[in-house]
Amino acid sequence: MAEPGAAAVSRGLAGAGGARGGGRGGRGVTGRPLTRLLPQGENGVGGRAVRVGTRRSQLARIQTDSVVEMLRELYPDLSFEIVAMSTTGDKILDTALSKIGEKSLFTKELENALERNEVDLVVHSLKDLPTSLPPGFTIGAVCKRENPLDAVVFHPKNCGKTLSLLPEKSVIGTSSLRRAAQLKKKFPQLEFRDIRGNLNTRLKKLDEKEDFSAIILAAAGLKRMGWENRIGQLLSPEDCLYAVGQGALAVEVRAKDQEILNMVSALHDADTVLRCIAERAFMKRLEGGCSVPVAVNTMLKDGQLYLTGAVYSLDGSDSLKETMQTSVNYPQKNEDGPNDDVQHVGITAKNVPGQAQEAAENLGVELASLLLSKGAKHILSVARQLNDAR
Repeated sequence: MAEPGAAAVSRGLAGAGGARGGGRGGRGVTGRPLTRLLPQGENGVGGRAVRVGTRRSQLARIQTDSVVEMLRELYPDLSFEIVAMSTTGDKILDTALSKIGEKSLFTKELENALERNEVDLVVHSLKDLPTSLPPGFTIGAVCKRENPLDAVVFHPKNCGKTLSLLPEKSVIGTSSLRRAAQLKKKFPQLEFRDIRGNLNTRLKKLDEKEDFSAIILAAAGLKRMGWENRIGQLLSPEDCLYAVGQGALAVEVRAKDQEILNMVSALHDADTVLRCIAERAFMKRLEGGCSVPVAVNTMLKDGQLYLTGAVYSLDGSDSLKETMQTSVNYPQKNEDGPNDDVQHVGITAKNVPGQAQEAAENLGVELASLLLSKGAKHILSVARQLNDAR
């Protein structure tokens, strides 16, 4: 199933564009004034800006800057301050992510700052966020998804080639069990080796040494960094299903901070929300994570949400893959109610029809249950044990 362009869920489903009309002039998507956030001076409330937490890496800053720019456009009277910090995942660079055994590698420090009220919201890559958030937090916005596919970046000496054209025993760098498992099966003549570090570091390792013939990265990150020209090959879902939430940015907030939640809700992209709810529900039902190879592909077309999900052994020799679909063609209901702030796998999306969100979540759960009934638990258990033993 090829990656489609964004399709409208239904005429009644309001995405980010539908929410923006109420954003200017300091009002949230519900039309209620953002009283606490209205500036009392040049720098925000009592001289304080809305504080936005982010990781220190260049890519994280670029992603956060893009979110802040959207918020500034929606709320020109507010002031925003970016607070950058390092996370556990940024500090441990000599161990494969799948071996560290920490579910919140790139989020814990940011969430600690959010809990201590040191920041008002945090911008993440959605794929870094566990499917179960700590109590008191929610994903208040899921921005329009960038291309979620994986990309191959080749060593300069291999420019113009594809994976299938590389010499036998060529070494491919990736820190992802998901990518390695799928590509080992498709390209058994190649070798796969862990590579860590931010995008800059990994590209430097590729270009300046002879250790790797190519590396696999998310196309979204390369595009956001302005390095699309380094993409030598885009891996289609037939070659490599992508990670849950890959390509989407998430804004995490305190669940009870209604004014901040109302403010960031304007950034929700309805199609991305529904696709990512289905993906996250699939992952959660499987109890998956970065220590096991779980992969997805989603498509939304003509009010139908399609989800392909798969699990793999570490070497890709054993796998299960299925596709299911459901209708998400429900109109938006504008009235507030007791379920106004219901979370679906950690996401609160007031401006996306609740019935559509429920359908998306059920789709993910049902597909995962189907794979479990066919033996997915055994495949994942063995993969986890082998990974721990490596």
